[in-house]
Amino acid sequence: MILAVLFANVEGNILIERFHGVPAEERLHWRSFLVKLGADNLKGIKNEELLVACHKSVYIVYTVLGDVSIFVVGKDEYDELALSEVILVITSAVKDVCGKPPSERLFLDKYGRICLCLDEIVWKGYLENTDKDRIKRLIRLKPPAEF
Repeated sequence: MILAVLFANVEGNILIERFHGVPAEERLHWRSFLVKLGADNLKGIKNEELLVACHKSVYIVYTVLGDVSIFVVGKDEYDELALSEVILVITSAVKDVCGKPPSERLFLDKYGRICLCLDEIVWKGYLENTDKDRIKRLIRLKPPAEF
């Protein structure tokens, strides 16, 4: 199961978080742990260079994309190899929505569409969609019908 997907800025503030099957009392621990992990290890790495960690029998794959850090946490069948596929789909979708690796400002401007993408990619803790064209089709926002 994919336990968490988090996006954070360079200061360590959480921009988006999705937890699946993680009790509310453990979420604060995961937030602070992941932000500290990113602060310790993400300085100076290239865009989309994947880093892997293991903590309490769960796997963590994380990277940086523009000014945004992305963390994916999984357990059981979602080991580091499966999570690397998940994070590659997520980074590809974010780049498609933003048009380039995002600054924090651009990321927040596209927040709604990024959330829609994330919901189509990971659903209830499982990888749902990986096809870029299908994700684009599913998140298409249509203006309300004229009355």
